[in-house]
Parts: sequence; C-alpha cells; structure tokens
Amino acid sequence: MIQVTKKDSKESTENMLRRFTRKVQQSGVIAAAKQVQYFEKPISKRDRRLKAIVRRERKAAKVKKLKLS
Repeated sequence: MIQVTKKDSKESTENMLRRFTRKVQQSGVIAAAKQVQYFEKPISKRDRRLKAIVRRERKAAKVKKLKLS
C-alpha cells in the first residue's frame, strides 16, 4: 500500500494528490492490474515478448546508425 502524508501544514491537497499519483505510476500497480485484467493465452504472451525483443533490437540498430553518421 502506498502512503503519502502532508509534508507540512502549508502543502495543498492538490500537490499531495499529485505526489501520490506519481508514486502509484512509478510502482507499476496500475500497469500490473491492467495486464492481468483479461486472460491471455501463453502463446500470445510469447509472441508479444518476441515482438518486444525485435522492437528493441531495431531501435538499438537505428540509434547506432545515427551515431555513426
């Protein structure tokens, strides 16, 4: 559970809410909940991971090519 308390009596509620939202996003709670929201077959999980690997390799090659130019 993520807890956020006021830094001092002068801190606004909006600022505290902004800090809470940032901590929740950084912790990955929402992303994990969305990922398990629907059942995904193991085969499609494997395909998604392979596609992600290919994307990373293409991006690395593109960056390397730009650095050489």
